[in-house]
Amino acid sequence: MFFKAKLLLLTSVIWFLIPAQWIPQSSGTTASLRGVSAVNSQVAWASGNKGTVLKTTDGGASWQAITVPGAESLDFRDVEAFDTNTAYLLSIGEGEKSRIYKTTDGGRTWKLQFTNQNPKAFFDAMAFWDANNGIAISDPVDSRFLIIKTTDGGATWKEIPTDNIPPALPGEAAFAASGTCITVQGRSNVWIGTGGGGAARVLRSVDGGATWQAATTPIQSGQPSSGIFSVAFKDAKNGVVVGGDYMKETEARNNAATTNDGGRTWKLVESKIPGGFRSGVSYLTGSIIIAVGPNGSDYSLDNGANWMSLESVGYHAVDFATSGAGWAVGADGKIGKYKKN
Repeated sequence: MFFKAKLLLLTSVIWFLIPAQWIPQSSGTTASLRGVSAVNSQVAWASGNKGTVLKTTDGGASWQAITVPGAESLDFRDVEAFDTNTAYLLSIGEGEKSRIYKTTDGGRTWKLQFTNQNPKAFFDAMAFWDANNGIAISDPVDSRFLIIKTTDGGATWKEIPTDNIPPALPGEAAFAASGTCITVQGRSNVWIGTGGGGAARVLRSVDGGATWQAATTPIQSGQPSSGIFSVAFKDAKNGVVVGGDYMKETEARNNAATTNDGGRTWKLVESKIPGGFRSGVSYLTGSIIIAVGPNGSDYSLDNGANWMSLESVGYHAVDFATSGAGWAVGADGKIGKYKKN
């Protein structure tokens, strides 16, 4: 009885402390921002269409616009940064529009590491275990997801044999909404969220992408615009997926699910759910999660089992550093920094 009372008190204290807000920051751009990578409380990177790349080194007090030569027309949906000097960019699109760039000098120079040569491929997102080991996902080519991997800091990117990847369902694809339809954890765990077809699934690998298994989730699917849009894991067992239908931004239905067995099975969030379509999700700390979408953002204190509204300002993507510092980015150059009230 005492333990239950103590647990209830602790939960009440956490709920009281968590309400927070996004503090608007001046990005200096009107581009649609889709990628964000929080390094620490001072350093973060953001990316978007029209070749847009931004970086802050002062906690967001100012954002520096960075030019990637020859990439002015590209749509950078994903940025993965490791410090103020090292970052990767992924652009989306058919054929050669899908590219990966890397800088090791803070954005002064960029190396084009990968250019997609398959006219049927369309790369959506990437994720990195560390600065040298990363993985990227394309929509299916001839009914198989195309997945590439690097183990040498992007100097080479190699395709994972398609025979090791479950066949795609009719109409199934991944979503490039926030660069977070793929996530990694530990040294070899990786998950990919899908949709657009007969089911919203999670592809899972525990050996660095060498082999894969697929699990069906209860996230809504069946339309080209519906499915899983973002995946996050806090450890090898506990994770969350969010999504919905991006054509129905305010529809709060079958838009979040959780797992406690590493993604083998998924449980639908049915009572207190996110307030609409959600395109990005990230663990803040412990069991606290933040999800964002065009019509607002939500938070959960219990690994995604229950959600409450954070605020009605919309964002496309969100990311938190291990320190708890976090940013969200969205349309018209919108950037918000997370701050507890």
